[in-house]
Amino acid sequence: MALGPDPMILEELVEEEVGPVEVAGAPAGGEATSGGGLTVQLLRVFVENKLAVVGAVIILLMILLCFLGPVFYHTNQTNSQLALMNSSQNSPPSAAYPLGTDGTGFDMLGRIMYGGQTSLEVGFAAAGIATVVGVLWGAISGYFGGWVDAVMMRIVDVLLSIPLLFLLIVLAVIFQASLTLLILIIGMTAWLVPARLVRGETLVLRVRDFVQAVRVMGGGGRRIVLRHIVPNTIGTIIVNATFQVADAILLLAALGFIGLGVPAPQTDWGSMLSNGVSYAVAGYWWEIYPVGVAIVLVVVALNFVGDALRDAFEVRLQRR
Repeated sequence: MALGPDPMILEELVEEEVGPVEVAGAPAGGEATSGGGLTVQLLRVFVENKLAVVGAVIILLMILLCFLGPVFYHTNQTNSQLALMNSSQNSPPSAAYPLGTDGTGFDMLGRIMYGGQTSLEVGFAAAGIATVVGVLWGAISGYFGGWVDAVMMRIVDVLLSIPLLFLLIVLAVIFQASLTLLILIIGMTAWLVPARLVRGETLVLRVRDFVQAVRVMGGGGRRIVLRHIVPNTIGTIIVNATFQVADAILLLAALGFIGLGVPAPQTDWGSMLSNGVSYAVAGYWWEIYPVGVAIVLVVVALNFVGDALRDAFEVRLQRR
């Protein structure tokens, strides 16, 4: 019986003709593939956190709802007399009013969009002010040290000892409430936490070799702080800024709930809750639950995103 060629001999002949067979997609020579740059790694860690992705989607949808929604869903949110003439008070959800109307006759869905614009604007603007002031204060204090650090941080300690909500109430009562004033009040009272965080990072960074090298080469304190120390604390800054937005929205909601929010006919989510509480006993749930859910969703989503950013910027938690 004739036997076919030996398979081992055939394999050796093929390798001699075309070289060793490589598996598709495998790195040649056993070399490790690159995991991408720092941005790619940060994005990968962020995307792996499913709650953070959901939170980012919720924030994006809420921004689109509040700022683009009124373009397609036209409602009157500024003239209370016109609202009373064209609609009924405290109407339940219907085809004409998907979320009903409030005690003034305003459409609740449009009101949530209108109030959401104020809440989100105050949240992001106040967080921006608090972050800028806190970062500069903490970086300057930590870099120069000595009596400068002692004086600056004692000021922070004194302000931190005052209850924040109480301070906001006093300032809101003294000055006439407006959107710009609320942004300034919340922003200028929320910078204390980022100041302490950045100061702690600066105390570590100021003794690093690259900072000492810049100082030896004649670099001034301003250049070292702005060009070398602050950029190296960007992870802490971004993560804290995310939480600052959530805190600012909650603070505005608290002020609005006690009647110190933006003046009518403007509104915010806290003021809407305050107005809806008076009708809660009558069973008008649509004046409380939708706006309450909006506040909870945005704040929780921002916290999810902040947690994911903290993990992404923590080098020890990155997959390499």
